[in-house]
Amino acid sequence: MAQSKKAVHFGAGNIGRGFVAQFLHASGYEVVFADVNDDLIGSLQAQSSFEVHEVGEDSRTTVVDGYRAINSRSDEEALVAEIATADIVTTAVGARILPFVAPVIAKGLAQRSADRAPLAVIACENAINATDSLAAAVREHVPAADAVFANCAIDRIVPEQAGGTLDVTIESFFEWVVESTPFGDARPDIQGVTWVADLEPFIERKLFTVNTAHAAAAYHGFRKGLASIREALDDAEVMTEVRGVLAETKSLLVAKHGLDADEQQAYIEKNLVRIANPHLPDTTERVGRNPLRKLSRHERFVGPASQLAERGMTSDALVRAVRAALDFSVPDDVESVELQALLTSGLDVGELTTTLTGVLADHPLFPALRDAVADKTSA
Repeated sequence: MAQSKKAVHFGAGNIGRGFVAQFLHASGYEVVFADVNDDLIGSLQAQSSFEVHEVGEDSRTTVVDGYRAINSRSDEEALVAEIATADIVTTAVGARILPFVAPVIAKGLAQRSADRAPLAVIACENAINATDSLAAAVREHVPAADAVFANCAIDRIVPEQAGGTLDVTIESFFEWVVESTPFGDARPDIQGVTWVADLEPFIERKLFTVNTAHAAAAYHGFRKGLASIREALDDAEVMTEVRGVLAETKSLLVAKHGLDADEQQAYIEKNLVRIANPHLPDTTERVGRNPLRKLSRHERFVGPASQLAERGMTSDALVRAVRAALDFSVPDDVESVELQALLTSGLDVGELTTTLTGVLADHPLFPALRDAVADKTSA
């Protein structure tokens, strides 16, 4: 395939290779991977292609080739030069890493020639308005950045992979929804993207359905000693809790965004099948990792629960999921260790509740969250 367009993609992990780069490659872009992992970049530099294995209802294998790879820690100068001549920059590094990616993007923007079209920048992270956060960080360095920043919502399950290979196994279902307004009539041509004027309903539908269900299954399953997500969903008590949080988030999405209740229920049922996909075995430990982020103010539990509380609506199941998350203890997960340290730090329960969830004492959700935290710290 002739490639006259170039994309720089930060994050050469499984989502980066198996989702974002797959579609950029299919759209005719030469993909330049940027990552700080020496071994991963070395493998990409040494290997001319890798395969993406999609499993599920529409199983297929595609080959990604014609890419290049740069170590963004040791070869920043080369990466800056690539950004300066790129058409699009994408990320899949994790929302917390975006501030560390911003300076090199800013340097690339500063070196772009005046006759080039504005750089398209899309942060493909599992967070609300991640590109806005990246844009703000970039503009700290280049206030008049000649770039178009667009938020997106991504949805594709990637389980733990077998080591030692660049190939990625991924589910066949995907959603990549990007806001169209920042681009006007000059949207980049990317296969697989759905362009929408208002992204918020899509972001919240995905985050408060897929991510809420996945995390609820993980935390309730983990505290019962269940190793896999599939086992967790096969457990009647865990499934009751998962359906409970989804009933609450459904009520919010219908009330807030006017979603059709029957269509949202169908979306729920489809996603319960997805996360239990036997071709994508996943563990409660992996899905539950980074509990501090997942317990934060606008994330999958506290985000919808707080909005429900503001509307005077029920969020009991979501609060129970928060309580289950407090029991997540995995020694090699940094956030889990930090969470357990906070819970045993002796902080006042009210202060601890706000520290963990970002919810202030005058919010209508605060009493229920405080009770959940108190239950854990007094156990």
